[in-house]
Amino acid sequence: MDPQSQQFPAWHALDLQSVQNSLDSEPCGLTGSEAAERLEKLGPNVLPHAPHPTWWQIALRQFHSPLIYILGIAAVVSVAIGETTDATFIAAVLLLNALIGGYQEWRAEKSTQALQRLLQIRAAVLRDGEVCEMDAEKVVPGDTVWLESGNRVPADLRIISAHGLEVDESLLTGESLAVSKDPTWTGAVPTPVGDRKNMTFAGSIVVRGRAQGMVVATGPATHVGQLALDVMSATGGKPPLIERLERFTLVVAVAVLIAACAVAVLGVLLHNHSLHDMFLFSIALAVSAIPEGLPVALTVALAIGTARMARRGVIVRRLAAVEGLGSCTLIASDKTGTLTCNELTVREIRLPNGERYEVSGEGFIPEGQVTHDGHVIKKNSHPVLDSLARVAVLCNEADLHRRNGEWHWRGDAVDLALLTMAHKLGWTHETSLANKPQINEIPFEPERQFAASYHRADGATQAYVKGAPEKVFAMCDWGPGQHENEASSKAEEMLRFAELMGEQGYRVLALAEGTTPAPLDPALAAPEPSNLSFLGFVGMIDPLRPGVHNAVRACHGAGVGTCMITGDHPVTALAIARELGLASESSQVVTGSQLAKMSPTEMEEAVKTARVFARVAPRQKLELVNAARRVGHYVAVTGDGVNDAPALRAANIGVAMGKSGTDVAREAAELVLSDDNFATIVAGIEEGRVAYDNVRKVIYLLISTGAAEIVLVGLALLVGLPLPLLAVQLLWLNLVTNGIQDVALAFEPSEGDVLSRAPRPPSESIFNRLMIERTIVAALVMGFVGFGAFWWMLRAGWTEAAARNALLLLMVLFENVHIGNCRSETKSALRLSPLRSPILLGGAIIALLIHFGAMFVPLGQKVLHIEPISLATFAYLWALALSVFFAMEIHKWNWAMRTRREAVSRKVNNIRNEDEDNRL
Repeated sequence: MDPQSQQFPAWHALDLQSVQNSLDSEPCGLTGSEAAERLEKLGPNVLPHAPHPTWWQIALRQFHSPLIYILGIAAVVSVAIGETTDATFIAAVLLLNALIGGYQEWRAEKSTQALQRLLQIRAAVLRDGEVCEMDAEKVVPGDTVWLESGNRVPADLRIISAHGLEVDESLLTGESLAVSKDPTWTGAVPTPVGDRKNMTFAGSIVVRGRAQGMVVATGPATHVGQLALDVMSATGGKPPLIERLERFTLVVAVAVLIAACAVAVLGVLLHNHSLHDMFLFSIALAVSAIPEGLPVALTVALAIGTARMARRGVIVRRLAAVEGLGSCTLIASDKTGTLTCNELTVREIRLPNGERYEVSGEGFIPEGQVTHDGHVIKKNSHPVLDSLARVAVLCNEADLHRRNGEWHWRGDAVDLALLTMAHKLGWTHETSLANKPQINEIPFEPERQFAASYHRADGATQAYVKGAPEKVFAMCDWGPGQHENEASSKAEEMLRFAELMGEQGYRVLALAEGTTPAPLDPALAAPEPSNLSFLGFVGMIDPLRPGVHNAVRACHGAGVGTCMITGDHPVTALAIARELGLASESSQVVTGSQLAKMSPTEMEEAVKTARVFARVAPRQKLELVNAARRVGHYVAVTGDGVNDAPALRAANIGVAMGKSGTDVAREAAELVLSDDNFATIVAGIEEGRVAYDNVRKVIYLLISTGAAEIVLVGLALLVGLPLPLLAVQLLWLNLVTNGIQDVALAFEPSEGDVLSRAPRPPSESIFNRLMIERTIVAALVMGFVGFGAFWWMLRAGWTEAAARNALLLLMVLFENVHIGNCRSETKSALRLSPLRSPILLGGAIIALLIHFGAMFVPLGQKVLHIEPISLATFAYLWALALSVFFAMEIHKWNWAMRTRREAVSRKVNNIRNEDEDNRL
């Protein structure tokens, strides 16, 4: 064997001898020297993984933003023209932003690194003719490995021999049920991973039985390893906030540059200022107009969103992802363990007479009831149900008990589901076994399709049987005196019941009991039962998580589509989709085999219409996510298995499970659900939208006040007045008084209606029509009123210094009033109590007190060229500042009226179009 080529595409399609020849191995295993040589050439059996970022890499990541680039350029220019104070302020802002953002991401990164890697396990390996236990890292292709119940498979294996082997491969396939393995099976090359019965794959868990297998691939060459490589190479979509901020930054940079150039031209052409002086002033104005406090305020807003999400079960690994979940238009969710409990549950019992009984409760905790027509069934109230429950607990190898107030379980999922159902009817394994001791059994084997347990009862031997309906029916006596045709007809009628339950997505088991006439010898193999009495069917399914149905409905109410992508059987997937309200007909389900035949364009159409994708391979899930992004969706992908990781990385927002999720999935995601509950996503969507609302509020506050300063300066130069504010005064406004309030605004709570809105269109910029209108109105009002006040004060004989002192206080008061306008884009400020946001109220008061303090402190007076004013002047200035409040209230009222008229107009047009279509 060439050790460098350990990955073959179709080990499952080769016979055992060909596999051994290709690997240059024998069933007796490798020698120690052969294994050492292969280990040296191929490397250890560990998953490939990207190195975790260091603290300095996380810190550098905080500077990767176009807005940061612009501020950096402004700082360099400030130094070049001698304005070191401006440069120092900007540098302090950038450092503070990096510290806040870096600390938040560092904490999130640390919380995801405390988990073991998937393959750090022990393996029983045949070396030099002896079985020895060793670290799975030392396993190499060609090794022979022993497996037994409870083991995690250390590498991809071709099974040599097996006894009742069942393996949980849900982390790879998404299939919730354990898969039976058969070493004699050989399949075609294109057989899906979940159907390869002669293979076991790294990371899967042996649920039942024993096996011997030959290692065919290790580390990166395993299926798990290939998925890990896909994750490392995939490039994720940018969160919506990042894309919008990049567009916004470009607009701000261009607008500020144009405004600064216009001011310089006015100064040179109209007032004969020197080109050098106006160049320096225009640069200073541009530096002041750029919202230096925005990076810190945005980081704080996202950090607050992170903390709020953490309290509701969502761990954020990247700050920008906070808003991303709120902007998503489609959630592509895994089924097993995310929408469902990943615990089989009996939901239906069907008796031979056709009576149907419902079983409530989810999972292996026996909380629930068995009901019929609304009546609760108790122990000893229904003989047939009691007999069925007795079979369920006695023909059972699992263990379910309560210790210290908590339920504990062990064993196969099917057996646990039967025990849980029996507990709800009042039957327990321990009590039943004490009354009817076991004397022999026939364990379940896939080839047998049934299990039987023999017990001593009242001097006779009772047989209790469970299994596939067809197999159990062959052992049943359908009634004394019935002819063969009548018995066959009865069996066919029962099979139709089983098929009907199967069409509803249930895994169906038949249960029967009977008396064996001759006593059994426990030392001998038990004979196959016969002459049994059929007791009924039980229908099992992996049920929905509590609250998931309401969560999906809430997503739809919020305008967020939901689709299920699973490796499960289409019938099972459709049954779950019906419960969720995602689909109702089989035509709405698209399978992996259908996807394999689709072109990229056809897949995009499927994403637009279908909401259930079943029997989907991991790479197909990745293709579906990419197709959804191509048609304009912002996609959030949820998942917990290794099979979900490539799609998690490719999505705009990856959401991994915190409890049951694998390391590979968590490393690929931006968000982690600490409780593994899909319903928590709704809370994340709400908090994400609140965070985005607050980001918009902060941006509006900073841009509108910055624009007002440009209007003020531009008007003054246009009419020939002196500069209304000095550069240091502009910087004081932006970084101190306004800087405190914009950070406080980031703490604003939800307005209460975020989940009733549709997601913002992916193409919509931060500066949409509403934001542009409000910014123009606010900037013009503050700019013109400030200019008018400055003009009047100079005409009234005030000195330039006194006029600037009063004007600076007026601008501070404008900010105090305007922050109330910024609390909602559409709601009147009078409807929002200031006590509802104490941090914002405190921030506004502190900002005002800081400015008052600077007016009375000698250092502040010297640096800012300000001084105290009279109480009467303060009252006049406060009255002028209220003008921006009234202007914004009028605009909000006008916007509401226009929005209603547009909605009515759209409704009328839709009715007209429908009438036109009906006439045609």
